[in-house]
Amino acid sequence: MSLQHKLLSLFLLLLTLHAAAQPTPGAYNVRTYGATGNGKTLDSPAINKAIAAAAQAGGGTVYLPAGTYLSGSLHLKSNIELNLSAGAVLLGAPQAMNAYDPAETFAGKAYQDGGHTYFHNSLIWGEDLTNVSITGRGLIDGGGLTLKDKEHLGNPTGGSIGLGDKAIALKRCHNVLIRDVTMVRGGHFAILLTGCDLTTLDNLTIDTNRDGIDIDCCTNTMVSNCRVNSPHDDAICPKSSYALGRPWLTENLLITNCAVSGFEEGTLLDGRRIPAKVGWSSGRIKFGTESNGGFRNCVVSNCVFESCNGLALEEVDGGIMENISISNLTMRNISHYPIYITLGSRNRGPAETTKTGVVRNISIANVVATTRDSLSGIQITGVPGHPLEGIRLSNIYVRYQGGGTTAQSQRALPELASLETQYPEPFLLGPTPAYGLFARHVRDLKLSNIRFELNGPDQRPALLAEDVEELSLDDFQAPVAKGVETARFVDVKARRVQNAPGIKATKPTR
Repeated sequence: MSLQHKLLSLFLLLLTLHAAAQPTPGAYNVRTYGATGNGKTLDSPAINKAIAAAAQAGGGTVYLPAGTYLSGSLHLKSNIELNLSAGAVLLGAPQAMNAYDPAETFAGKAYQDGGHTYFHNSLIWGEDLTNVSITGRGLIDGGGLTLKDKEHLGNPTGGSIGLGDKAIALKRCHNVLIRDVTMVRGGHFAILLTGCDLTTLDNLTIDTNRDGIDIDCCTNTMVSNCRVNSPHDDAICPKSSYALGRPWLTENLLITNCAVSGFEEGTLLDGRRIPAKVGWSSGRIKFGTESNGGFRNCVVSNCVFESCNGLALEEVDGGIMENISISNLTMRNISHYPIYITLGSRNRGPAETTKTGVVRNISIANVVATTRDSLSGIQITGVPGHPLEGIRLSNIYVRYQGGGTTAQSQRALPELASLETQYPEPFLLGPTPAYGLFARHVRDLKLSNIRFELNGPDQRPALLAEDVEELSLDDFQAPVAKGVETARFVDVKARRVQNAPGIKATKPTR
């Protein structure tokens, strides 16, 4: 090959590599609008200029090439894709820079927590948008975002969390896509979606300290292939608050192929995976507690829980929870409980319209779990006069730690209504009188192929059912200490038991 041909080939190769390194045609490179990417200069004004220019042209991709972009509030607009390339870091500015937007005014009384009331005080926010995306292999580092403030802790039904308390906050948006990005230090919420429709969250890695993903009053949402670590709050948390001024269902929700955990913040990403000290909430998938509208037609499948709390379904603010299908969960090193289903009467909403809600038609199947403490087994609890209805648990295996005492087996577990805050947490209720499963105020409860094991002795029965009507127990195996009954039934009507060693087989009676 002649020198001329070699030079031509080299030129074509360099041209190809240059083209591959460029954003897609029509992209708005934030460097063109003055962003430096040096990690020291506040780049949010330049990024907002690029977003505004793309929106004015009818939409497009706003592109952040490799670099560190110190940022305050970014204002998303319709038909915009915010794309963070590999090597790009969007870094939340310190509070001292006063770079975040102030919280907006909330009309009417705020029944919901402050974090669900305000959106503009966020790193990235959008309201009433259509066709909006956040994509790319870059990193969103919350940096200076806040976690909480004294006003919020003293007044849980109102008050701003502070400036810059969420990484991504979207309200009443349609056709939303967040894909591939990695997020660390996400503030009070890494992602908050409220009143959004047709949302896809896919292939996200979130390593934060408070809530990872909150899906509030949303319809037609898909969460897939995400890793969410949140040692001191919930990892993936569907809610249904009063933030839109009325009860609003979260429905048609799919959460699949996700991993949630409670490792110390940052240790998911760096590979150390250090389990955090157990608090009252850690790294779980939880429905509620904000639940004025409720939850309907929701699926959770193929998910892994690691060093965190178990699955929680909490309906406490007057809404309806129905048609929930959960399957194929594996849980390891779980604290407090593996499964918690509860109806409460906190009823945080307008007194004239908020009444005790409804929980019915819940199916949980194919769960394998190991626990790391003896606080509670599976809990399934309603409210006196308001039983849960149509609860199905099948193919459940749990290995418990053991360690429960005789005194604990004899204690009366408090009703939620007896708690001052009526906040529904097993941590607040104390040890359950049964180590494996406690059911109270339930109608039509079917348990099939349930197996419990113990790492150490436990002086509590494996099962306690109280105020349960239409109980079916089929293929139940659980060890108990010498002299301890396998199951205790108190005011249980229409009971059917078969294939349950240690429990007398029965036929339905009334």
